[in-house]
Order: sequence, then structure tokens, then C-alpha cells
Amino acid sequence: MEEFRRAYARLCAAGGAAPQEAVLRRLRELGEAPGRGRLDLAAQSLSLETCGALGRLLPGAAPFAEVALGDCGLSEEGGRGAPAAPPPPPPPSRPGAGPHLILEWNSLGVWEEGFSFFCQGLGANNSLQRLDLRNNQINHHGAGELAMALKRNASLQELDLRWNNIGLLGGRALLNCLHSNKALKRLELAGNNVPSDILKAVEQALDHNQDRQTILSETQNRACMLSKEILNLKDEKTKQFLDLMDTIDKQREEIARSGRISAGRVSQLQEALKEQHSIMNSVKAKLQMTEAALALSEQKVHNLGELLSAMKQEQANMVERHFAELQQQKQEGADREGKLFRDLSACSEKNLLLRNQVDELEKKCKVQQDQLFQLKQDLTNTTAELKLRAVQAEERLEMEKRRLKQSLEDMESLRLKEVDHMTQHMEASERSLQDRVQRLEAIRIALEEELSQVKAAALTERGHAEEELIKVRNQARLDEQQRLEHLQEKLRLMTESRDEAQNCCLKQKQMVSEAQAKASQLSLHADGLRRRIEELQQDLNSKEQEKVTEVNKVKVELQEQIGHLQAERTAQEGLREKIAALERQLKVLSSNHREALLDKEGEISVLLEKLRMKEADISRMREEEAQRANLLQNAIMAYVQGSPLRTHSSRK
Repeated sequence: MEEFRRAYARLCAAGGAAPQEAVLRRLRELGEAPGRGRLDLAAQSLSLETCGALGRLLPGAAPFAEVALGDCGLSEEGGRGAPAAPPPPPPPSRPGAGPHLILEWNSLGVWEEGFSFFCQGLGANNSLQRLDLRNNQINHHGAGELAMALKRNASLQELDLRWNNIGLLGGRALLNCLHSNKALKRLELAGNNVPSDILKAVEQALDHNQDRQTILSETQNRACMLSKEILNLKDEKTKQFLDLMDTIDKQREEIARSGRISAGRVSQLQEALKEQHSIMNSVKAKLQMTEAALALSEQKVHNLGELLSAMKQEQANMVERHFAELQQQKQEGADREGKLFRDLSACSEKNLLLRNQVDELEKKCKVQQDQLFQLKQDLTNTTAELKLRAVQAEERLEMEKRRLKQSLEDMESLRLKEVDHMTQHMEASERSLQDRVQRLEAIRIALEEELSQVKAAALTERGHAEEELIKVRNQARLDEQQRLEHLQEKLRLMTESRDEAQNCCLKQKQMVSEAQAKASQLSLHADGLRRRIEELQQDLNSKEQEKVTEVNKVKVELQEQIGHLQAERTAQEGLREKIAALERQLKVLSSNHREALLDKEGEISVLLEKLRMKEADISRMREEEAQRANLLQNAIMAYVQGSPLRTHSSRK
């Protein structure tokens, strides 16, 4: 408000005049009041500069909801500068200050040229809603200018022309302009010497405008309500779709987490397998050491045998040498028997000693032969025991193979059952989608039939419009109610389709939960396998004598379990592919639902277009009725003017 007051003072100063104190005081009072106020300058003698400044500032000014300039004594120049619309500078001449403009008791009709400028501004105005022109001495020429302005104006709703000099011609001009102006709802013509039939015709035209505005407002309200409901449905669908996508993302994260856990468990199993490999390598190293020790023992036995043969050869050589010496001694003894008797006895004793030594050596050789035989017997027993254990291990391996083969067959049958179940579910969903497409096609055919029926009804109503105007109104209202019910039915169908989509989403969630339960079962099975591996490891630690065979068995079992885990991983990948297929199905469903919503919006726009065409037909029929009434009135007036009574009165 302070900016408005400063602009007013600046424009007055630019025009070479001081701003009026009464106007400034009133603007200061309005500046203290909250909201859009009422600029009351009634009974103030406004100068030409004040009128020009207000004419420049008030058009489109938001601070004022009502401008009162009654009894201000406006001159012709002041009337040109009256705040009526955005003027081309200078001088201001067009109305548009606010929704309500009061110009009573200003004698604007006296200045024909100024009032003509004022009417031109009124015709170009698009914001003024109420105009008060009471007691302004407006004649039939001014009424004609006002009628021309009203034909171009589309915002003015109330016009007060009481206590002017409009007369018959001005009343006709205003009545004719109402055929083009559909926004004016109230026109006060009391005290203007306008005939009563014209007043009634004006009242009927205003009633038509009010009915049209009422129907238009109701239609707009209904269209707004429908658009709001459609927007709400769109928001709900978008929210549900986003919630579903969040749920799918969470499920994907859970599946990825379970995959990571499974990968971790597989890595643990691989580490355990590596440990078993290391244990097996250590056992193999021990076996190699045992074989090396056995070879060393055999080498020792061989060395002992060679030593024994050498000792036997040495003994034989020694016996031969002693025998040769004995023969030599006997030959010498024959010569020297006496001398060598002691030598002979000594040699005999020596021979006994040697024999004792030979006996001891033979005993030692026999003992060594017994030990060698015992070692060979132990080696034979050990070899037989190892072969027996190998046979037992192979039997256990065959049993484990049969058991694992049975479990694989069970898993394969379970997987086939799940595949059949998923196939049946997909076929059911395809059948439901086909049913929905058929229902939508039936709705489209019904809408086309309804469109043809509406066209036929419109042609019929156009032919009988002159005779059944009241029936057309009732029929239009009945059609509006039927269309509203039809739209409500369509809204119900849309809610049903939304419920079906929600049910489909719930089923898919159940399928995902089943997949999660299956993944949890697989994880439990992996835990059971891990516990089995631990038990096998404990058995290996407890049975040191069966290390080689048990390690081989565990290796085979681990390989089979790894193959089983890989098969389970492939099954999980198949489940992931199924989930991806379900997600693609969900996207297709959402796109179909979005297309259905777009189709519904197109149908609603078509119905709104039909409603607008219907309103245009009704307004055209009303205009034709008003034209017929005007023609009838003109014919009656012509007949009255050309009657004998009129001729007689003219002669008098």
C-alpha cells in the first residue's frame, strides 16, 4: 500500500500537480488495515491529474477489492482517465481496477466521447466483476456503447444501470448483446423507461446465463473431483508400485546375501577339503616312510645273509686250513710224536674251541633266519590286512554312492514338481490377463455403442429442440446423472482392477517367500553337510590305522557333495531366473495397468468433450429461442405499429 501511495504521488508530480491530501489520507488509512481493502473516494472532488494517476495505477492492482468513486464530479477528461482498465499512456481510459467498481452519480453519460472511451476499456477488461453506473444520465447511445462493450467482455457478472435514460432503443441494444454475452448474471434497469416486455426478455436471458453458469460450475466441479480422484488413484498406484519395487529390491538383497553366505560356506568346504588333502598327503608321506623303513629292513636282512654266507665260507676255509695243518702235524707227528704230544693236545683243545665257535655261529645264523621269516610273515599279514581294508572301503564307497544317487533323484523329482507348479501359476496368470483384456475390450465396445447412441440422441434432440426445450433440459440432467453413474461404475471397475493387481502382487510375494524358504532349506542342508564333514574329520582323527582308506572315502564324499552343492547352486540360479521372469511379468502388468489408466483418462476426456458439445448445443438452442422470441416481439411491435388503432391515433 505504501508503494501505491508513493507511485500516486510520483505520477501527480510528473503531471505538474500536487497529490490530493484526501486521497493520500485514505491510502494511509488503508495501509494500516490488513488484507485487500476498499478504496472509498466517494463524494471527493477528484482532479484531472488524480484521475489519470488512478487510471494508471489501479488496473491490475491487487491491494483493492472494491473502488468507490461515486459522486466525484468526473468531467469528460476525468471520465477518460477513470480507473477502468489498463490504459495506453496517456490518457488512461480502460476499466479493470478490481472486482468491484462504483461510479454512481458522476454524469458519465453526458460526455459521449469520454463515455465511448470508457466503454472501449470495459470491452477490453478481463478482471472486473461488478460495475455500478447508477444515476449517470446514460441515454440510448450510451446504452448502445455499453452493449458493444458487453459483447466483447467475458468477466463482468453484475451491472447496475438504474436511474438513467436508456429507453426502448437502449433496452433493445442491451437485450441483443445478451445473446453474445454469457457471463452477465445480473442487470439492473429500473428507472430507465424500458418496456416491461424487454425487461422480461432481459430477465429470461439473465436466467439462461445463470443456468449456464450453474451447469458449467457443476460440470467443472465434477471434472475437478474426477481429476482429483484419478490423481489419487495414480498416486496410490505409484506408491504401491514403488512399495512393490522396494520389496523386490529387498528380496534381491536377501537372495544376494544368501548367495554370498552359500559362497562363503562353499569356500569353507573347499578349505576343509584342502586340509583333508594335506592330511592325506601327510599320510602318504608316512606310508612312504614306512615303505622306506621296510626296504631298509630288507636291505639289512640281505646284508645279514651275505655276512652269514661269508662267515660260513670263512669257517669252511678255516676248517680246511686246520685240516691241512692237522695232516701236516700228523706227518710231522709221526716223526716227532713225542715232541709234539703237548702240541697235539693243544691243537685238540684249540679245535674244540673252534668247534664251539662254529656252533655258536650256526645258532646265531638260525636265529637270524627265524627273525627274517617272522618279518616276512608280518609283512604278508600286513599286506592282507591292507587289502581287506581296501575292499571294505570300496564297499562303503559303493553304499555312499547309492545313497547320494537316491538323494539326487529325490531332489530332481522335487525340482520337477516345483517347475510344474510355476508353469501352472504362469498359465493361470496368463488366463487372468486374457480375461482382463476381454473385459476391457467389452468396455470399449460398450463405450462405442454409447457414443453412437449419444450421437443419435443429439440428432433427434436437434430436430425437436423448438418443441421440447423443457424436455431437453430434463434429458440433459438425466444424461448427466447417467454419465456420472457410468463414471462411478468405471471407477469401481478401476478399483477392482487395482485389487486384482494387489492380489497378483501378494501371490508373487508368496512365491518369493517360498523361494526364500527353499534357500533356507538349502542352507540347512549345507550346514548338515558341514556337520557331516566334521564328523568324518573326527572319525579320521580317531582311527589312525584306517587313515588311508578313510581319507580316500572322505575325498570321494566331498567331491560328490561339492557336485551336489553345484547342482543346488544351479537350482538357485534357476530360481533367480524365475524371480527375474516374475519381475518382468510384474513390469508388464504395471505397464498394462498404466495403459489402462491412460485409456480411462482418454475416455473421461472424450466424455468431457461430449458434455461441452452438449452444453454448446443447449446454449445454441437457447440463443435460437431468444432470437425467435425477439423476432416474434419485433413482429408484434410491427403489427401494433401498422394496426388501424395506430393509424387513427396518428390522424388525431
